[in-house]
Amino acid sequence: MRNRNLQVATVTLLAAVTVFSALFALPKRVYAATLSASVIGMFPKDVGEFAYADLKASRKYSWFPQLRDQMLPSKFVQFEQFLKSAGIDLNTQVDEIAWGGVTDGKGEQIVGIALGSYDPTSSEAKFKAQKMPSVDVQGYHLYAFGTGSGAGDILFTFIDSNTAAFGHRPALEKLISVRMGAAESLANNSTLFPLIQEANGNGILWAVLDQAYTKLAMTQLLPQASQFPQAQQIVDHMKAMTIYVSADDGVDAHFQAVCQSPNDANTLAAALQAAVMYRRYQVAQSDATMAKTLDHITIVPAGDRLKINAPVSQNDLMSLIQTKAFASPI
Repeated sequence: MRNRNLQVATVTLLAAVTVFSALFALPKRVYAATLSASVIGMFPKDVGEFAYADLKASRKYSWFPQLRDQMLPSKFVQFEQFLKSAGIDLNTQVDEIAWGGVTDGKGEQIVGIALGSYDPTSSEAKFKAQKMPSVDVQGYHLYAFGTGSGAGDILFTFIDSNTAAFGHRPALEKLISVRMGAAESLANNSTLFPLIQEANGNGILWAVLDQAYTKLAMTQLLPQASQFPQAQQIVDHMKAMTIYVSADDGVDAHFQAVCQSPNDANTLAAALQAAVMYRRYQVAQSDATMAKTLDHITIVPAGDRLKINAPVSQNDLMSLIQTKAFASPI
């Protein structure tokens, strides 16, 4: 169960990256918002996947709602409807969202922060009037989508009028403990936090993955790499990965995998280049849009990092939407 849950989260993340990489060419540079260090510091130290999306910047594109609806797991779509019942509209009130994945022996727990404009008093009154299940944790009222006790239930709470937190209960309780000074912060994670600082502000969407998430991301990004035993060994020992979407004259998705050594980065680059060519051959006749997308992928080693650039044009994006290429598997 643990591996499947991680795989679902990674697939969703990679779909999101591809989606936001399709922001078409703009005449002026698109400046990404920078996530506050205080928000990053609210997350637990043991987060293995940390991601950020500037929703406010994304809403100006007509295709965004279609893509969002395809990407989100069904449970989160239902959760959105739940919030609407309390007068909270994610489409207009939430400007930025950051989320992380926390794993344990049973599976993955998701926890997130949504930044925007809220009326906590009014929303909580509606929750209570509808008799929504709730639980008090260290002075915070957590409202549940579900019974509040189910393993997959999502809970929601207000930190203040501009900050809301959501997630599975164990992970959300960890976030509250960090805020109360009773648990270590993500800022104390010596592996991920420097990479988060590096990625922060570099894109409309960005993410940082630890070793476990990186392995799964590479498997989903280029599954053909498993056909090269030496490359698979290198993937198994990757340290981390950063993903971000940048915009200048055009917009590209950038993946940077942190390998154990420059030699590993060089070897893996050669293997992945071959894997892309093989995949391009497989889809040449059946999926012209995917073939075209693969043609534009570049893979370059740089020291102990492997840099993968994957641009997607607006026309190709619309074709992929029509085929539901970004649909969540759950």
